[in-house]
Amino acid sequence: MSSTPPARYAVTPRTTPSRNRDRMRYDRETVHAILDADFICHLAFVSPDGAPVALPMLYARVGDSLYLHGSTGSRPMRDAAEGLRVCATVTRTDGLVLARSGVHHSINYRSVVAHGTAYRVTDPGEHRTALDAIIDHLIPERSADCRPATAKELAQTAVLRLDLEEVAAKARTGGVSDEPEDIDLPYWAGVIPITRTLGTPVPDPGMPTETPVPAYLRRLVQS
Repeated sequence: MSSTPPARYAVTPRTTPSRNRDRMRYDRETVHAILDADFICHLAFVSPDGAPVALPMLYARVGDSLYLHGSTGSRPMRDAAEGLRVCATVTRTDGLVLARSGVHHSINYRSVVAHGTAYRVTDPGEHRTALDAIIDHLIPERSADCRPATAKELAQTAVLRLDLEEVAAKARTGGVSDEPEDIDLPYWAGVIPITRTLGTPVPDPGMPTETPVPAYLRRLVQS
C-alpha cells in the first residue's frame, strides 16, 4: 500500500538561498503548478571534460518525476546511462518591474530548481508513457490524435527521468520596491504585466483542406 507523499519537499542546503528567503516555496502544489505551466527547462551538468553545460529541453511532469526529451546522440543522454548529476530549472516571467531608481528595477517571476541524478529511461513501457506525457504537456489530448512512434523513431529518441526530491520554487510578485526618499521623484514607476496566449492555429499547407481543427485544440486556443 503506497503512502501519501508529504505536502512539502525537504529543505536542503542546495535549496536554501543566501538572499530573499521569503520568496521560497517548498510545497508540492506550488512546485508542480510552476512546472506544469511551461514547456522548456534548462538542464545543467558538468561534462566529462569538466566544462559546465546547460541545455534547453522539452519536458513533462508525471507525479514526482520530470521526463526530459532528447536525441539518443545528445551528450546528457549518453552520459546518463549510469546516472548523471544535474540541475534542472524552469522559469515563468510574469512582469517587468520599473522602479524610480535603476538599481530597484526587477522582474516578477515564478521558478523551480531541481537537483538530483537523472537516469536514461530504458523500460519500453515507461519510454512510451513519457513521450506521450511530453506531447500531452504541450497540447492536452494530442498524443492520442497523431501517429504513434515507430520502433525506429523510438530508438532514435531518448528520455531522461529526474525524480523530484531536492527541489524548491522561488517567486517574486507585487510592485515596485523603491527607497522612501525616491517616491516623489518625477519618473514613471510600476509593473508591465507579461502574458502568453495561443494564437489562431495555422494549418500545414500539405494538409487536406477539409481536415477540421480538433475540438481539444479549439478549446485550448479559445480559453
